[in-house]
Amino acid sequence: MNDHGGATLRKLKLNDVPAVMQLSTEAGWNQTNEDWKMLIQLSPDGCLALEADGQIVSTATLLCYGRRLAWIGMVLTKISHRGRGFARRLLTEVLLLADRMDIETVKLDATDQGRPLYEKLGFRKEQAVERWVRPGYIEQPTPTSRANINPSMYWYDADTEAFGVTRTDVLRSLASRHQILTLEYSYLLTRPGRVSQYLGPCVAETSSIARTLVENALQTKSPDGWAWDLFPSNASAVAIARDFSFSPRRYLTRMVRGKDLRAQENRVYAVAGFELG
Repeated sequence: MNDHGGATLRKLKLNDVPAVMQLSTEAGWNQTNEDWKMLIQLSPDGCLALEADGQIVSTATLLCYGRRLAWIGMVLTKISHRGRGFARRLLTEVLLLADRMDIETVKLDATDQGRPLYEKLGFRKEQAVERWVRPGYIEQPTPTSRANINPSMYWYDADTEAFGVTRTDVLRSLASRHQILTLEYSYLLTRPGRVSQYLGPCVAETSSIARTLVENALQTKSPDGWAWDLFPSNASAVAIARDFSFSPRRYLTRMVRGKDLRAQENRVYAVAGFELG
């Protein structure tokens, strides 16, 4: 534990989940208690917080996918404590951690507000990423084709090829919270969110397979609607989203520090989340 200008740096623990949920809820984000627990369990040394005035006031997480890639997420500061450099301090700490681990590439998804800070810390633009949303009152017709609920043996490999590195532990944790839809060499996961049901990640060999997977996923009733994070450069994903009554809501920038790392992003129809990649 170190003192940072009146704030104490420490690692997050599972009993901190109610406190950090207050931060993400205050920001209007969609993460749940289970999302926070997953991050802390998968990366106990990379989930950091600053405490001030007897409470957690800022967080940042670093999730490592081996030594080739690490992902920064959950960069949050309590509204009443903004403007004191807390986010920069935490980002500096997680980047030092990544450097000590010899991580080749660090990525994150940045809001327009956060992008200038990330640029100062050595990040550069990779590509745009957007959140699309769909209201909960829309009725979904019966799918014309059925996906498999029982997972195929290939979906982990398909994800590695499209994403660029292996992230089996994260996928296994996400899959434990909802059914896995698969079709041929493709898959789609969904999970509950605080505000709306979340669609993703999704990797598909073709746009027609992606459409079938999405169509099947939307059979799950979600009174609060759906959220879907996608690359606008994937024109097929955009077309499918529009066809199923999704519309863009948030615009972010995927940024990278270190080596460039790209894979088969034309097969990525939905990302796993802004905090996961």
